[in-house]
Amino acid sequence: MSTSIRHAVGQLLFGSLAGVSVQGELQALGREFGLGGITLFSRNIEAPEQVAELAWDLRILSRDLPPWIAIDQEGGRVARLRAPFTEWPPMAVLGRSGDDALARRFAGAMAAELRAVGVTLDFAPVLDIHTNPANPVIGDRALSTDAAMVARLGVAVIEGLQSAGVAACGKHFPGHGDTSVDSHLELPLVEHPPDRIRQVECVPFEAAIRAGVAFLMTAHVLVPSIDEARPATLSPRIMTDLLRHDLEYDGAVLSDDLEMKAIAAQYAPGEAAVLAVAAGCDGVLVCSGSVDVQAEVLEALVHGVEDGRIPRARLDDALRRLRRQKERFLTRPEPPRLEALRAILGCDVHRQVADEMGRFL
Repeated sequence: MSTSIRHAVGQLLFGSLAGVSVQGELQALGREFGLGGITLFSRNIEAPEQVAELAWDLRILSRDLPPWIAIDQEGGRVARLRAPFTEWPPMAVLGRSGDDALARRFAGAMAAELRAVGVTLDFAPVLDIHTNPANPVIGDRALSTDAAMVARLGVAVIEGLQSAGVAACGKHFPGHGDTSVDSHLELPLVEHPPDRIRQVECVPFEAAIRAGVAFLMTAHVLVPSIDEARPATLSPRIMTDLLRHDLEYDGAVLSDDLEMKAIAAQYAPGEAAVLAVAAGCDGVLVCSGSVDVQAEVLEALVHGVEDGRIPRARLDDALRRLRRQKERFLTRPEPPRLEALRAILGCDVHRQVADEMGRFL
């Protein structure tokens, strides 16, 4: 396998860090492969200035265009960046407000704080519909119980993020709202026929596609009416037939974390990565911070291309989509402006938006 193919495969990995700086083993992996992106978690965050410097340092992990610096910053209980960053209410408050303009202002303000510390990709908005009150993982992360409301406000959040220079990632396709278990712990079931899924669960995703969302993230759910054998993340029927062909999405698709139990209980990370890319994912998330697991995934992807389980045309297609989004958002990286950080984070204008949202708690 040529060096160029190893570098190509590296772009498919959205890896992670164990601590607050770039460890030597991860640097070595970056030199060998060139990584597509890094996702930051609470364990990687000490202070705004440290996050900004870390994001800048992570450039060494990729070639040509920089790696994505990604994060889960939704608001409410899913927010990796806490005070002195603005503390945002959960997204359900936007659904109660029904206010598109407020959603755009929120997303634009959040994007300004993300950009200030070098974050370029936000795993938001949640486009799941909160149709199951017993859902243990979505809840107030969802914008609404109504598909049309989720679609409308989801588009507003996407527009707010992306107009401010942060790529948005709508999640979790084809819908995690009507489930009763947490995919971090086990594999949830979505027990609806295909017509219902198209008419309800897919509505916000179709709106996001029309709005030009940069990324969509998969759901680790089993939808037996479409594919009774494989979770959505690993299913060509869902990732390719439904998302690519039926919904005509030509943006980039990322798997959810392949180390979550919904996948990891049955598939080793490398095997899951090969199946996910072959099914139609353009990138895979590996989030524990283990360099050994990330290396395992990369080697498995290399072998998957070598033995034809990932056709070369599928690899080229994934690379084309990933590069297009990098060219859209990452062509002009800027060093951190540490002296200006504290003037942006939690500023009066942003707190006013958060307070306005808080009226709908």
